[in-house]
Amino acid sequence: MRKQYLEVAKIVAPQGLRGELRVQYYCDGPDFFKKLNRLFLGKDKTELPLLSSRANGNLAVLKLQGIDDREQVTPLVGKMLYIFREDVQLEQGVYFLQDLIGLTVKDADSGEVYGTVDDIYQNGAADVYSIRTADGRQLMFPAIPEVLISRDIDAGEILIRPLKGLFDDEN
Repeated sequence: MRKQYLEVAKIVAPQGLRGELRVQYYCDGPDFFKKLNRLFLGKDKTELPLLSSRANGNLAVLKLQGIDDREQVTPLVGKMLYIFREDVQLEQGVYFLQDLIGLTVKDADSGEVYGTVDDIYQNGAADVYSIRTADGRQLMFPAIPEVLISRDIDAGEILIRPLKGLFDDEN
């Protein structure tokens, strides 16, 4: 089942004196926040209107309604910020990484189950999916068209066609 609230950032520090938050983002970049009108704070998912956002190096600086000074930010450091799934429309073929974690990875031809996705590394050229096998080993594959055949979040599976030698002891 797809989560309704998705982690999008972690508050790492106050920024200045007026209640801005420095956040480590888990989205495509700081411009992602410009599409949003609200965020949800912490485990209880307190809704807070998003007033502004900007890049600051490899972090984003956010201004949320109701947080007006540095002292209000300090106890929030370490808390997560979430988005509501329906607040964001993704393009065809684009997925939330959180939806891919936990999917079963199968061979597109034989149906053999390799394991489940336990992490995704975004390295620029192509994402690299990490699979945890039933016996605890880690396998990795690049998310390139020659290998990644399909993703079906509703069915809970990813179909791949490993290149020769990709999984040394598998092929």
